[in-house]
Amino acid sequence: MSPKRPLPVVVIVGRPNVGKSTLFNRLVGRRLALVDDQPGVTRDRREAEASLLGLDFKVIDTAGFETEAEPTLPGRMRAQTQAAVRAADVALFLIDGRAGLTPLDREIADWLRGLDTPILVAANKAEGRAGEAGRLEAYELGLGDPFALSAEHGEGIVDLFDGLREYLEKDRDAAQEDPEAGPEGPELEHVEVDPDGEEVVVETLGPLKLAIVGRPNAGKSTLVNQMIGEERMITGPEAGITRDAIHLDWAWQGREVQLVDTAGLRKKAKVDDRLEKMSSVDTKRAIDRAEVVCLLLDATRGLEAQDLRIADQVLQEGRALVIGLNKWDVADNPSALYNGIRGALDEGLAQVKGVPLIAVSAKTGKGIDQLMQAAFELRDKWASRVPTGLLNRWFDDAIDAHPPPAPKGIRIKLRYITQAKSRPPAFVLFGTRVDKLPTSYHRYLINSLRRDMDLGPIPIRLITRAPKNPFHRK
Repeated sequence: MSPKRPLPVVVIVGRPNVGKSTLFNRLVGRRLALVDDQPGVTRDRREAEASLLGLDFKVIDTAGFETEAEPTLPGRMRAQTQAAVRAADVALFLIDGRAGLTPLDREIADWLRGLDTPILVAANKAEGRAGEAGRLEAYELGLGDPFALSAEHGEGIVDLFDGLREYLEKDRDAAQEDPEAGPEGPELEHVEVDPDGEEVVVETLGPLKLAIVGRPNAGKSTLVNQMIGEERMITGPEAGITRDAIHLDWAWQGREVQLVDTAGLRKKAKVDDRLEKMSSVDTKRAIDRAEVVCLLLDATRGLEAQDLRIADQVLQEGRALVIGLNKWDVADNPSALYNGIRGALDEGLAQVKGVPLIAVSAKTGKGIDQLMQAAFELRDKWASRVPTGLLNRWFDDAIDAHPPPAPKGIRIKLRYITQAKSRPPAFVLFGTRVDKLPTSYHRYLINSLRRDMDLGPIPIRLITRAPKNPFHRK
């Protein structure tokens, strides 16, 4: 099967608050980028696949273009935007049609004219004819015929299609003529035979979906940049630089990874800013969509209560968890620190003992290979299915070794168990009076499953079911 042909790239550029993220969300068909009335919401560039009237392409949302010196945060944001525009097949320059041209719009246009990247100009916020004056004024920029657009209401989409088609259809036609281009998408599952001769459906795993989470300033974006080998994420001494959950495609030792950098998570009581609340929700959504979550700790600060809250949230969501201990290269007494954190994790995360703890340095790259190896191994266990025969033998042995209790002298009868799903593994336990089964016995069965089936430190769901009583009156 041939690899998927890269999509052409469209980058959206403009000064702050002209509606770039609103247009990005409309093109990708869902609310991926954070949108707010205050300027400067977007900092890192965000990318996703989009489709417009049959044209498929990758669209990149960029930070508002500002002219401050590069060492400043706005200057580092501008450098990211410039890199995205230079690498794109076409750039869409957005202005605010109702506000008309500003000196910053003209400065951006001067820069764009010096590039080889084709440029389209759109006057946004032009509902009805509200932006007509701004559209006509945009002719002064010398970047071709501007068109009116309303990203919020979806007006002007046909004009956008006509403008992009010249640049995007070349790639589509080339892909259609490519003799090596075959059907896309891997086989989702296949059937194997277990040692008992039973057929077992086995999922073919795709790219590893790995989210990097943690408190602000733990080094998440620095780690992501080190992983992918480029300054893709904005980093710096300021806490809370990352606001959106940024998705990146990467390959580790030839294995595909969908990497997500997220905003720092602070204790709820300390979050009173509306934008920070939106970022927190975006991070939690990234956790829910991940397969494995890497919780990054700051070794210079040790393990804090907020770290345990984040770890517990990840496990409650049913995601596999690996913990990276960052800034290891500058930690005091690292051996004692590691042992202390290991013990605190085993005590604070009693429901899943032995979560991998990997010492890493986002600055030097130390420990990244070990972190990724642990993440892939966890994903394999997280997505696994236990053969039915093996599960039945384990169940009989577990019941014999430790029979269920007999509340008020009436024994609970456990009849059989089956695996209902994977990702994470979920098992359904059938029997009578299972509603009386104590939490300690649930824990015994889950721990035995994890140990005897070699499932490792991943979340396991155990659901109890009782047969319906035909004589019970509704």
